Amino acid sequence: MARQPAAWFSTTRISAKGVLTTAQHTLTIVGVTALVVMAVLFVRPDLAKALSDSLNPAPAPEIPAVTAPPLSALMEAPAAATASVSTESLSVEDKALLGSEKQQKWVTSWLSKRYRVAGDATNMLVSTAYLTAREIKLDPLLILAVMAIESGLNPFAESPMGAQGLMQVMSKVHHEKFQEMGGLQAALNPVANIRVGSLILKDYVTRGGSVEAGLKSYVGAAAFAHDDGYGARVLAEYSRLKQVSAGKKVPTITPVMAAAQPKPAAPVAAAEKSVTDTQIAGL
Repeated sequence: MARQPAAWFSTTRISAKGVLTTAQHTLTIVGVTALVVMAVLFVRPDLAKALSDSLNPAPAPEIPAVTAPPLSALMEAPAAATASVSTESLSVEDKALLGSEKQQKWVTSWLSKRYRVAGDATNMLVSTAYLTAREIKLDPLLILAVMAIESGLNPFAESPMGAQGLMQVMSKVHHEKFQEMGGLQAALNPVANIRVGSLILKDYVTRGGSVEAGLKSYVGAAAFAHDDGYGARVLAEYSRLKQVSAGKKVPTITPVMAAAQPKPAAPVAAAEKSVTDTQIAGL
């Protein structure tokens, strides 16, 4: 029994010595590893920088809030402002092309509902179409009909072929027409696009000798036997706009848009005939 405490102390000393030895070896390994790491970082500064960046990440830059431009700035003409025109000094033909305020309101309201475009934006597009039509002597309703069929009144529409804007103008082909309006970057400006597209349409109609021939050239089908119904769609839309401008109630959702039944072919043909029989203003 007297020997037991001595044995216990001896065992405790051995255990403590083992722990100290293990700790010493561990510290030695850690120290050597640290020296190796420091040497590597000294030789490879890029690794040191990467390690520093990972341990102290830079704060994420603040992303400024994107504010949409005001509608007035978006619709502003790049070259000359489309100011309102006094109707007192206009000829009978110009007054017919410019239309009355009531007619423009009817057309604006109908197009806004039909193509689900904000009323203010539609009003600016319609006003621009009427002013452009008066300037170049072309029916504003024909311009609006082409605009509606081409882009659905989307000023930022772009086709796979590169046609841009409300009237889907091939800006790279007609680049010279945009020069006085700020260059090719003006192709998506609604005012510039309407003006250039209307000038192209007027030129094609004049050279073709008829609205149908002009529309066929406008859609790029002059060299083909048919235009896949493009002209019929534009003239049908023109006929509807003509009725709207006369104060008639025209549904904003038509069989042509809804594509519900195969019968709409007859009304479209009738509309095309009525448009053909009616002289389009300015032509």
